[in-house]
Amino acid sequence: MRSTRKILIALLAGLVVFSSCKTDPKPKPPVTPQTTTSQPKPKKPIKIPSFDTELAYKNIKGQLAFGPRVPGTPAHEKTKIWLVNYFKGLGLKVTEQDFDASSPLGEKYTGTNIIASYKPEQSHRLVLASHWDSRYISDQDEKVKDKPVMGADDGASGVGILMAIAQVLRDSPADIGVDFVLFDVEDQGATDQEEDGVTSTWCQGAQYWAQNLPDPDYKPEFGILLDMVGGKDAYFAQDKVSQVYAGPYVTKVWSLARAMGYKQYFQNISSSALIDDHLFVNKIAGIPMMDIINRRNGLFPTHWHTQHDDITAIDKKTIHAVGQVLTAVIYHSSVGNL
Repeated sequence: MRSTRKILIALLAGLVVFSSCKTDPKPKPPVTPQTTTSQPKPKKPIKIPSFDTELAYKNIKGQLAFGPRVPGTPAHEKTKIWLVNYFKGLGLKVTEQDFDASSPLGEKYTGTNIIASYKPEQSHRLVLASHWDSRYISDQDEKVKDKPVMGADDGASGVGILMAIAQVLRDSPADIGVDFVLFDVEDQGATDQEEDGVTSTWCQGAQYWAQNLPDPDYKPEFGILLDMVGGKDAYFAQDKVSQVYAGPYVTKVWSLARAMGYKQYFQNISSSALIDDHLFVNKIAGIPMMDIINRRNGLFPTHWHTQHDDITAIDKKTIHAVGQVLTAVIYHSSVGNL
């Protein structure tokens, strides 16, 4: 998670119109013209499966069991193997996208984006993302600044939710493709770095993925990034990057969340721009992606980048709200109801 920065450009959208006609071979008697009023097309009924909050929580704890997921460490490698095997076990197509990365200390290592695709043959797709690494230092801690962060909320919460959603799709198939992208080396950036919004020591995995998409014709409808989505009383405002690049989808997702009874989390409030994975997905890949991130009045929660970002930072009510909303987004999108 980064500090706020300046920003950005705007988004275009298209419209396709379809019409059809049919010729009746038999003439019919004339009828008196009547004035008709076009009615809005009724939405298709859709059943939204229940999100398994306990499974998501178990998946968060499963990541923490390996220790801090700092790139280049045994804990990081073991977590990667565990995540890959989890998605493969659900029958998803899993790709490990390796890339060269570095730390602010000049250390070189290999990062790995984990891409798990549900129904890869489907052309209508969504992309759901989170980062799976945790920060190498607790630079915001008042007492301990040189130890790595466990990252229960900052990383593991979003990954745990996506893992549980993948199981929902296995058990209750939807007519849509979904790519679960777990970005690596997101949280290894330099403290107080001056950034230009184009390149950054932060979000290295997202930058690499955006520059090396799985297919040149890869065009998901939109994307959602989860970042710090497990804290108590989370406050999800709409950051400027999300509004500029994915504004119409932000409106739909937040409106759906609020209609589902989660308005205490999903706030109709604009917040300042920030550098996060979605910035590079939008700018480089051209995929409209929003960020669901806990940030109140431009500030991250108090456990951010501290030793307090452990399992005690996680609230199951927040996990349930985010997971159920994302589940609803997928199934509404599968029938064109979003």
